[in-house]
Amino acid sequence: MIREICRDPVLLAKKSLPACADDLPVAADLLETLLAHKDGCVGMAANMIGVHKRIIAFENEGGYTVMLNPEIIKKSGPYQAEEGCLSLDGVRSARRWQTIKVRYQNEKLQLRLKTFTGWTAQIIQHEIDHCNGILI
Repeated sequence: MIREICRDPVLLAKKSLPACADDLPVAADLLETLLAHKDGCVGMAANMIGVHKRIIAFENEGGYTVMLNPEIIKKSGPYQAEEGCLSLDGVRSARRWQTIKVRYQNEKLQLRLKTFTGWTAQIIQHEIDHCNGILI
C-alpha cells in the first residue's frame, strides 16, 4: 500500500525501534511507497511513512533493496555531501563515508553483512540517519 509521506520534523526526529517479523508488511508498504516516488526519491526509511521501525528501502544497482535493523559497523573515506529529502524542504550538508559495511536483516529476516560504496553508501547513510532520528 502506498502511504503518505510524513513531513513533521518532530515525528521524523523520533528514534526508531528495532523491526521484527510482524513489521514485514511495513517493509512492503515502504518499498511500494518508494517505487511510487522513484522519479524524485532514491531511498526511504519507515519513519518517512509514519512508522518508527528500523526499516529502510533504497535503489541499488538497478533494483531495490530492503533492510531491517541496518547498522553501520565499519566506515572509511569521509567527505561532505549535499542532500535533499522527500520529507524535508531544501538541501542540507551532511558528512558521509565513501565505503561502509552494514549488518542488517533481509526480508526473510536472515542476517547479512555487506559492503557498499559511493552513491549507494550515501543513500544508506541518509536512511539510517532517519532511523536514528537525525534530520539532515
